[in-house]
Formats: sequence, structure tokens, C-alpha cells
Amino acid sequence: MSKTEWKEYRLGEIYEVHNGLSKGREFFGSGYPFISFSTVFNKWFIPEIITDLAQTTESEQESYSIKAGDILVTRTSETADELGMSCVALRDIPNATYNGFCKRMRQYNKDVDVDSKYVGYYMRNPEFRKNFQAFAGSMSTRASLTNDALLGLTIKLPPLAEQQRIAKILSSLDDKIELNNAINRNLEEQAQAIFKSWFIDFEPFGGNEFVDSPIELKIPKSLKMVQIEEVPHTLETGRRPKGGAVSEGIPSIGAENVKQLGVFDFSSNKFIPREFAESLGKGKINGYELLLYKDGGKPGTFMPHFSMFGEGFPYEECYINEHVFKLDFGDKGLNIFAYFYFQMDHVVSWLANNGGKAAIPGINQNDVNAIWIYDLSNPKVKEFGNIAKPMFEQILKNCKQNRQLAILRDAFLPKLMSKKD
Repeated sequence: MSKTEWKEYRLGEIYEVHNGLSKGREFFGSGYPFISFSTVFNKWFIPEIITDLAQTTESEQESYSIKAGDILVTRTSETADELGMSCVALRDIPNATYNGFCKRMRQYNKDVDVDSKYVGYYMRNPEFRKNFQAFAGSMSTRASLTNDALLGLTIKLPPLAEQQRIAKILSSLDDKIELNNAINRNLEEQAQAIFKSWFIDFEPFGGNEFVDSPIELKIPKSLKMVQIEEVPHTLETGRRPKGGAVSEGIPSIGAENVKQLGVFDFSSNKFIPREFAESLGKGKINGYELLLYKDGGKPGTFMPHFSMFGEGFPYEECYINEHVFKLDFGDKGLNIFAYFYFQMDHVVSWLANNGGKAAIPGINQNDVNAIWIYDLSNPKVKEFGNIAKPMFEQILKNCKQNRQLAILRDAFLPKLMSKKD
């Protein structure tokens, strides 16, 4: 393909930009899809499932609508590295709106042949992102980008057929990633449904006498409860060397990556020297330990989060830092049981209340050891672990494959987006 077939345009020659909608927290929790920074960040396309909901008016839904072909970019973020994470709408999303941390790009010039998928990928190209971030100014302590700066950036377009070919190559990898994500959601939902049936609704214990319990819930007499401190387990954190993380070495996992099963932001990689890691004697992830968000957040507020790694995801070898707890009952199935148990309301409330009392929000070992849990020697607890373990194995294997697919996609991206001689 000759260079003359690639044409350069300013984004302003093709797109108009519209800033997002500001909504107070009192409007959240119910209503219509509301696309936030977290929906756009590190996503290639707006996902099929949008979990954030907000009450919005018909007028707002019209003004801040999402149509097929729209491109959302982050308007403001903590750092310039997080700006411009383009997210393409592949379909109209009825009644959806987007928040003030985002900008919507919508094509107005129909004389230019543009494939929105291609543009979305182009905006992920490292060369474009470098230019994007160079134009980012500062707004208080955050990085931001004005509409004029965004519309002044340039993009190179090959003929439409070539745009579509490039987008098809890249999206085939993303389609596989999204399929794996859908499988993972289904598997976790299946395991969650079994857990609820057995240990919240107590369906397998129908013939049992029900008795009072320390968690203000009547439970089957045969189930029994103990505090974690009474059960053999390992509870520990890791740490980083004096001076903090280094540029290469062994991955060191912080609290920002203890969000939920299968979620990991590889752009936040931190490392510790191998010699330091091997000298620690603690904090190594062997796989299938329950990970707890240990400390962080605004004063007076602590939001518990949990995750689990394994099967080479996110890394074949990694350690946690001092802001993460690793809880291990010495059995994969029991740890998986604990992953769901810790998300029960009484555990979340216990951790949130204790964590919010500290000057720096967070929990300590006493908070964890004091948690009441169903006796792990109960046959039903062990049976649940045996049922859920292959589900988690598949989830984590899919996560590892997704990482490999993302690396392949990111390697193809700059090569496909460059002009051919």
C-alpha cells in the first residue's frame, strides 16, 4: 500500500465533542445505565453489561445519549497515563448516559469514511497516546484535556476497507477476551448461586434444628461456627524494600489490584528485587489464597474488597505488599469457600466498621481473626469447595489466556497502524 492512500485529519474535521453529565451520589443505585470512568478505563469497547445505574431524565438521556459509533475518552484522571482510554460503542445503548469524567466523540462529517472500531484502536496506539498526553494540562491535582486540545489531535486513515481489515484483526482478539470474560462471569455466578443455596438459604440442611448464632442469623445446628483464630490458617502481608518499588524484578501486588476475581490492571505494575523477595519469607502468592484489601481510602471510610490469583494469573511468580492480606486455610477448596463467605453482609459490615475507625482506614490481623465462620470441617463446606474448585481453575486459566491475547493485540496494534510503503 502506498503512503498516499493514508490521509491525515484533525479529529475536529470528523468529530464533535460533548462533555459528560455530573450526578450526585444520591442519584446512584437504580435507574438507567450510567457510564463512568471505570467503565471506560482500560476497556476497548463499552461492555454488554453496565453495572453502574443512575436516575436520569428523558432530557438528559437525549443530550448524553450513547449511539453506535460513538467514542468515549476519559476527560480527567489522576495521571496523564489514564487519559484518553478510548471506548467504542458498537450499538445504541437505550437510556444510557455518561458521566463528567468522560467526553463523547460523535462523527458529524459524513464525507470522511471512518470505521469507529479502527479509530478506537488508533487512539490506543502508543504514538497517538503520547501526543494525547502531551496536550494534557492540569486541573487542581488531576490531569485533564480540553475539547480544543482533543479536536486538534491528528489521526491517519487508510481507505475504509483497510480500516475495517485492521479493526477485524484486532477485534478478533478482543472478541475472544470478551468470550472468556462472559464464561468467567457465568462460572462465578454458578458458584455464587450454590453458595447462597447452601450457606444462606440452607437448603441442604432442611431437616436440621436451627439455632441462634454469633452472626445474628439462625443456622442449622450441625453447621456450627468458629472464629478464624480457632482454625489452622496463615494470615500475612508482604512488603517492599526501603525506597519503594523498582523498575524490574518480581511483581509486587498492591491493594489497588485486590478488587474482585479475575480483575487486574497490568498498567500499574510494580516490582521488587529478586534477592529482596527471596529474603522476605512471607507474602508470596502460591495460588488460591484469599486476598483482602488491607488499608486505604478516605478517612472514616473503608470498603472491603477480595480477590484470588492462581494458574499463572496474573504472574507465574509474584508477592503482595504491606497493603494486602493473604489468608490461606491450606486447601484450595476451603479458600474458595472463604472467598464467597467473606462477601456475606455480616463480614463486609464487620470489616467496614472496624476499618473505618482507624486514622488511616484499614483492617488488622485481629479484625480478620475475630471473624466468625462456618466450621471448615463440615462435610458440606468441603463438598462446596470440591464443586467450586474446577470452576475457579477455569476462570483463572481464562484470565491467563486473556493476558496473553492482550499482549498479542498490543504488539499488533502499532504495526497495523503504521503507514505501509
